[in-house]
Amino acid sequence: MFSKSKINEPAPKAPEAAKPAAPVAPAAPAPSDYKAAAPKPKPPASILSSDLHITGNIKTSGDIQVEGSVEGDIRAHLLTIGETATIKGEVTADDVVINGRIVGRVRGLKVRLTSTARVEGDIIHKTIAIESGAHFEGSVQRQDDPLNPGRAAKPGANPAAAAPAHKPEGA
Repeated sequence: MFSKSKINEPAPKAPEAAKPAAPVAPAAPAPSDYKAAAPKPKPPASILSSDLHITGNIKTSGDIQVEGSVEGDIRAHLLTIGETATIKGEVTADDVVINGRIVGRVRGLKVRLTSTARVEGDIIHKTIAIESGAHFEGSVQRQDDPLNPGRAAKPGANPAAAAPAHKPEGA
């Protein structure tokens, strides 16, 4: 009596088996999600060769290896001063490895002077290592945050500046 029953009937059981597979596919990360999940590979360090002389400041959030000479300040994440390198200026980095010569202040969370290092200037650090044979002229100061020069001293760290240490005679 009803001839249209075959047209409006649900599809055979085979497509129903595919139905559960359909929600699983969108739940899986899309190819663009894989890029976000996987960490970006760290770019290699920029290398300033031994025949390069730079006059001016260098600033990067990456890593630098200096083999030449720089007259100016350097700021980086990891800074490696090669044995043939000469830096005249302030050096600031999370990690500083000094194999060559620096004339100027060094600021770093971790500072390492190897046996071939020659530093003429102050070192402000959180941790420091100085190998036997390293040449160093200057002062060493430990700070919890050596990368921020504005916060050189903790509040209240110098009580003598706040009040006299003793009363003058006759007072």
